[in-house]
Amino acid sequence: MKKILLLLSTVLFIYACGTVPVTGRKQLMLIPDEDVLSLSLDSYTEYMKTAKKSTDKTATAMVVKVGQNIANAVEYYYKSNGMEDMLKNFAWEFNLVEDASVNAFCMPGGKIVVYTGILPVTKDETGLAVVLGHEVAHAVAKHANERMSQQAVATYGSEALTSLLGGTSDKVKSLSQQIYGLGAQYGVMLPFGRKQELEADHLGLIFMAIAGYNPEAAVPFWQRMAQTGGASTPEFFSTHPSDETRIADIQKELPEAKEIYNAIWINKSTNKNIITKPANVQTDENWHF
Repeated sequence: MKKILLLLSTVLFIYACGTVPVTGRKQLMLIPDEDVLSLSLDSYTEYMKTAKKSTDKTATAMVVKVGQNIANAVEYYYKSNGMEDMLKNFAWEFNLVEDASVNAFCMPGGKIVVYTGILPVTKDETGLAVVLGHEVAHAVAKHANERMSQQAVATYGSEALTSLLGGTSDKVKSLSQQIYGLGAQYGVMLPFGRKQELEADHLGLIFMAIAGYNPEAAVPFWQRMAQTGGASTPEFFSTHPSDETRIADIQKELPEAKEIYNAIWINKSTNKNIITKPANVQTDENWHF
């Protein structure tokens, strides 16, 4: 039995091992991307049928602007590293929804929703970029697929490889409902693991820096989040690592993100070892609009 389990583990690792951009962390990826995107789109479409979009044109425009800037940064980073195929099925969409919850989310495939309740905490575009950089990072790092794969192994054991790798199955649909199905106990999406949350913080800093937002804004944003709600913890914050852990990690990662930000936006560096604008971008105005 032990030999069978060892063989299964080896096969799973070889067959379904992915790598997270920027951090290089290896991750288990059992579910085909097409299935994850299809099922998440179904959940997103159902959610948007009942969601109340904000009528605040100014705030909505800000969400779209910041979201598109972050998306441009992600696409640039992937293209400059020869990974653009990994985003081929992404279709970015940005919505501001009337909801007092201090929350936001990005579904696999680039469907982004921001709740109006988080705007007083973000305060401005840069604060919003911290949130959207983090949420977009979850999507492009394929954390939902990883979480579904981990849950598959825990739930189905040796059935995981044969039942889940062959295409969309009832088991895959069940796993998707647990993770980002409507009516999930923690809102639209169940919480990611602590490692994934901190990783999304890291990637988010890089993406917002490339997009032209000062990553130093991340620390005061999370400090404001920690102070929001008095005795009750905001939903967006409650499923994440402690504020002390998060802020400490962000401070460790800030030099890398700040170097990128300074190189592109302050020093106008052409050092390709940092990160430069794509060749088809001639001016800052065309890159960050």
